[in-house]
Amino acid sequence: MDAENNDWITLWPYVVLLLILSAGAVHLLLAPSHWLEWVGAGSLQAFIVAFCAEMNGIVLTNVPFNHGRGHPWAALLGYGTSGAVFEMMLGSVLVVVGLLLIVKGWIKLYFHSGRLITDGAYAMMRHPQYAGIFLVVFGTLMHWPTIPVLLLAPVILWLYVRLAKREEADLIDRFGTPYKQYQELVPMFVPGW
Repeated sequence: MDAENNDWITLWPYVVLLLILSAGAVHLLLAPSHWLEWVGAGSLQAFIVAFCAEMNGIVLTNVPFNHGRGHPWAALLGYGTSGAVFEMMLGSVLVVVGLLLIVKGWIKLYFHSGRLITDGAYAMMRHPQYAGIFLVVFGTLMHWPTIPVLLLAPVILWLYVRLAKREEADLIDRFGTPYKQYQELVPMFVPGW
């Protein structure tokens, strides 16, 4: 084995640290309490594990268009290096905006004192944390579309849409008409839709 094939071994401690920090962040920021929330958080963590493993040289798939042969979408669609740079930048922006939405939503919920939150990020969408997760997933798919990531993405989307609908039923029971009025005015995940 040459040194290039063993690079992932030297990176492994950093991968483990990243996975521990991301697991802590997922559980802190999403604060799962119900089994469906735990399933969603677990699926999101599996997505992160698959992404980190592939990104750091532990190949989980044998895809003909991998990063060793050029950028995946650029190679598949044939739009070259400049397209790959744009794709990486756009994917990174989506990930950062998604992470910001998750944190902003979490801060609002953490300090909510049991009241209905309709300001800040919640004035633009009813589920900013879940919208943030969707942006992170889409951003990751833009610049690292491996088979595990591609398979987990729709699972994560389905679980969090389902969780959001369940939470909304609970919020209607808890807040009644004010929440129904909020539902009519503010979109679920995408502002302005």
